[in-house]
Amino acid sequence: MTVVARVGSVTLDCTDPRALASFYQAVTGAGLEYASDDAVALAPVHAGGINLCFQRVADYRPPRWPDPAAPQQFHLDLYAADPAAAEARMIELGATRARHQPGAGRWVVLLDPAGHPFCLAADPEPPA
Repeated sequence: MTVVARVGSVTLDCTDPRALASFYQAVTGAGLEYASDDAVALAPVHAGGINLCFQRVADYRPPRWPDPAAPQQFHLDLYAADPAAAEARMIELGATRARHQPGAGRWVVLLDPAGHPFCLAADPEPPA
């Protein structure tokens, strides 16, 4: 298959880009690439990775996952060598555990401090 383009970044809407970027920076270890009052970009964690970005939206309304009246919009899948320890740390950093937990224990759904759902699972390709 011919590659037409590659993903460069993913941007999340929020009310406070610096605060949400700080959460994801602590979770992923990503460095800060750019910051203003209205937008923040975290650098890719590894070669070929993507930028995770955050932008201020004045009338931001968080998703109410799994309520389709206020859909999730998108979600991230994060992998950890020790998902239970990673979940505990993410909760310390401001995440909350979603009430609805599909997947029969294969992953856990958390909500970031701005309300975006994301999944946490065991790393299928843990570092050597």
